[in-house]
Order: sequence, then C-alpha cells, then structure tokens
Amino acid sequence: GWACEGIGASGKNRRVCHAMARLEMGNLWEEFNRLGTEMIVTKAGRRMFPTFQVKLSGLDPLADYVLLMDFVPLDDKRYRWGWRGMGMRRAHLDGAELPWLPRYAFHSSSWLVAGRADPAAPGRVHFHPDSPAKGAQWMRQIVSFDKLKLTNNLLDDNGHIILNSMHRYQPRFHVVLVDPRRDSERFAHQNFKSFSFPETQFMAVTAYQNHRITQLKIASNPFAKGFRDGEPEP
Repeated sequence: GWACEGIGASGKNRRVCHAMARLEMGNLWEEFNRLGTEMIVTKAGRRMFPTFQVKLSGLDPLADYVLLMDFVPLDDKRYRWGWRGMGMRRAHLDGAELPWLPRYAFHSSSWLVAGRADPAAPGRVHFHPDSPAKGAQWMRQIVSFDKLKLTNNLLDDNGHIILNSMHRYQPRFHVVLVDPRRDSERFAHQNFKSFSFPETQFMAVTAYQNHRITQLKIASNPFAKGFRDGEPEP
C-alpha cells in the first residue's frame, strides 16, 4: 500500500504534506525481512539488493523536488552471527535417569548481541542523481536508488554511504521541496517529508552470514548469475 508518514503533515508546506510513497518490490523486501535482511558493505562500495525503489504520488507537478536517502542505526548494539544452543537436558526412561544428552535438533544459528555499538560512522546522505526535478517527472515513473552504494571505509571519498559492519540500520527516504523564496532556509522544517519502511531494515555485513539470505539473493537477483555459476557476484 501507499505510505504517508514521517514528521506529520501538520505545519508542512502544502506542496509536500500530501506526498505519498509506495515501496516497490514490497513482497521481496518482506521475504528478506522475515529471514533477517543482510546488506554487503565493502571498501569499494556495494549496491543494495533489493534496490530501494518507490512510487510517488501527491506532489505538485510543477514544483521542483530533491529526493534523498539516509540510514540511521536501529539500536546501540553490535552483533555477531553464532550458534544459539538450547542447552542440555536430562532424559528419563522408566524412572531411570540417563546421562546428559545434547539436543542437537534444537540448535540454531541467529544474530546475537556482541556488545555496544561501535562509534557512529560519518553521517551521509545520498541524493538521487535526477534531483532536482519537477513533481510530474518524479511521479511519472518508479524512483530507483540503484546508484547508491554502501561502504565500511571510514575514509571513503566517493560519496558512498558509510556503515559499520555487524550493525542494524533503517533506510529513510526524504522528499524535499525546492523553495524559491529568498529566505527559504527559514522554512526548511516545512519543506520536507520523510518516509521509513520497516521491512527495509537490514544488518550490514562484509559477507553473508545466514545461508538462507545467500540463497534468496542468488535466486532473486538477476545480476547474481555469475555468482550462481561459481563466479564472484558483481
């Protein structure tokens, strides 16, 4: 469905207060989210999959807008992928106590809290390369952030989004009205609207930890054909 959320419409410029955004490929995002989405971060930068794409409505067709994304930590924790053992149990048979038996069938891997979060990476935003553009143009087609790349290089000078590996993040999408008024900075708080989709939350990783995520990425990513053939994913 269509999402209309963020910093509340009250007090917003009428050219943004009616803006609505629908997440594309919602079913695929939900499928990943159920497993616990992981996104690769590399020194050189890696594109997201699924790609963040939205369909916009409610913009003023003749007004100019800038579209951008940022990423905020979901909590103050650092994680690790490990075995969550269910412990041991005593088995009883006809009143006789048997030795401790491992419950192998109940062991499972999962994300575990490893400690407090690392110092926050430098906060960055990613501007959609077509910005600024008329509302009519943005609403005409699906808006895709397919140029956005994630990196764990704190010294990155390519403008990529810098994230800490083994930390959880929420992508945020912002619609910003280009205000032609000379004193437009006075109205900055009125001229934007933000959208968050909980199903797009993810764990930043340098290598996939959950093999089910690996399988789903390969099965659903058209660019992973080489990966399926045993070659590195592009």
